[in-house]
Amino acid sequence: MTRPQDILRPDVLAMTCYPVPNSTGLVKLDAMENPYRLPAKLAAELGERLADVALNRYPEPRPTALLEKIKFAMQVPAACEVLLGNGSDELISMMSTACAKPGAKVVAPVPGFVMYAMSAKFAQLEFIGVPLNADFTLDADALIAAIETHAPALVYLAYPNNPTGTLYDDADIERVIAAASKSLVVIDEAYQPFAQQSWLPRAADFDNVVVMRTMSKLGLAGIRLGYLAGKASWTTEFDKVRPPYNVNVLTQAAADFMLDHLDVLDAQAAELRTERTHLEDAIKALPGATVFPSAGNFLLVRVPDAAVVFETLLTSRVLVKNVSKMHPLLANCVRLTVGSAEENAQMIAALKLALH
Repeated sequence: MTRPQDILRPDVLAMTCYPVPNSTGLVKLDAMENPYRLPAKLAAELGERLADVALNRYPEPRPTALLEKIKFAMQVPAACEVLLGNGSDELISMMSTACAKPGAKVVAPVPGFVMYAMSAKFAQLEFIGVPLNADFTLDADALIAAIETHAPALVYLAYPNNPTGTLYDDADIERVIAAASKSLVVIDEAYQPFAQQSWLPRAADFDNVVVMRTMSKLGLAGIRLGYLAGKASWTTEFDKVRPPYNVNVLTQAAADFMLDHLDVLDAQAAELRTERTHLEDAIKALPGATVFPSAGNFLLVRVPDAAVVFETLLTSRVLVKNVSKMHPLLANCVRLTVGSAEENAQMIAALKLALH
């Protein structure tokens, strides 16, 4: 009998699945989700819209009306086109697949979003991680040296970065873009609603830049919709490896509806930015905790013992992310999602127990 071991790639057999812990009954502050649900009236209107969706039909592969609405709502430059993905993860996968020539490489700062390296591995691209500085700022000189040495197909720059929350200096990014003349620089703006700074207005100013965003952090993680904005010369090619019906009809309808109500999501993001400041101030007052500056909806915190803090919070029914094993620079660090005022108060109370 044929076994998986007989036909699957050895590196796939050696992998483990992406870990998603069970959060039932917990205050879920591990995945940078927006903690607020839609207002009841708006949720009811959305339900009516979704009830009218033709579930018996395949979705539009290139939903023109939705694409135009995204361009208008997000102020995408006129010289750019938009490509949709089933979350940013799928867009990263599409780019990896399209660039997977023999010997092709991917370069990105580390620690960073794990899917850059994972998608590269899936596509059998070599991933080169360039460590950040000790304070999690971008080591632009080292990154440029890696680009010059390896001539990668793709260079990822998260703006701001996950899990550190760092918003890289614009001058450093400009230097990287200039050095990557034989690469595509992907500026990942997943947390733009909390950073309030963006490279999207400049996406058409460079021949080797695309900007990637997601609706997830804006408050719609459940619909799984990401989008890539860039010159048509790039989006047209990546579109060739897109699964033909990758964005389902319910996601398209929900996104179309919510783009008419961005004021609600923007207000929630503003509230989370305020809560981020309150949470940062509260953690700074705790003994043994070092908080790093964050432009995302999360805080990276170094504590005396990340495992003890994680387990103490879990005992208090608060789930956060222990990132201390992800990279040496993250030693004894935990990542805390900014929740509602009530959730943050519960997390602070648990942190006081862990750091007393």
